[in-house]
Amino acid sequence: MSEILSSSIARKVAMALSALFLIIFLLIHLAVNLTSLFSADVFNQASHFMGTNPLIQFAMQPILIFGVVFHFVMGFVLELKNKKSRNVKYVNYNGAANASWMSRNMAISGGVILIFIVIHFLDFWIPELNTKYVLGDMSGMHGGEFRYFEELQHKFMSPVKVGVYVIAFILLALHLAHGFQSAFQSMGFNNKYTKFVKNLGTIYSIVIPLGFIIIALYHYFIQINH
Repeated sequence: MSEILSSSIARKVAMALSALFLIIFLLIHLAVNLTSLFSADVFNQASHFMGTNPLIQFAMQPILIFGVVFHFVMGFVLELKNKKSRNVKYVNYNGAANASWMSRNMAISGGVILIFIVIHFLDFWIPELNTKYVLGDMSGMHGGEFRYFEELQHKFMSPVKVGVYVIAFILLALHLAHGFQSAFQSMGFNNKYTKFVKNLGTIYSIVIPLGFIIIALYHYFIQINH
């Protein structure tokens, strides 16, 4: 870890790898949650599999948590290093003239997203761990039926909570718009693939957050109309 923190190139590569890992996770997470728009049964089955599969629970889940923590810690380390470097090398550094708003405020958007992730964990992940490992209920059932779809809808009953989710995913879109391309650039894809990566990043940064926003709004409006 000390070697990673001490080398500028190593820090950027480590940051990029953690970003790519989280990019893949977001895609999988969205794919599972999108099933809730079409079939409660499919969503329940997918959620039960994800929530009880030993490989996911005891291997992938700890890796995910480590990846999230590592990504944000490394992001703040890089931001501090960059600010220190700019203060030394550029007395009259004009950030707005040299970089986009997104690239200059990755730490801010990242910090807000981190707060949202913590809230999300407290809202979904911690109660799930309590149900499975404290109460000892691994069945995923409630009243003879899977509880996952019902619990998902319950989370989106409050307009305040839905509003927080929408704002968080808008910030995620801005964060991804720069972070996606930056991650691939750090891995060396800054040649003939630059245009393709940039276009792919733009599509990803719009489609993924929009998908989560649609899910939150769908479950909110379907409940207030019933």
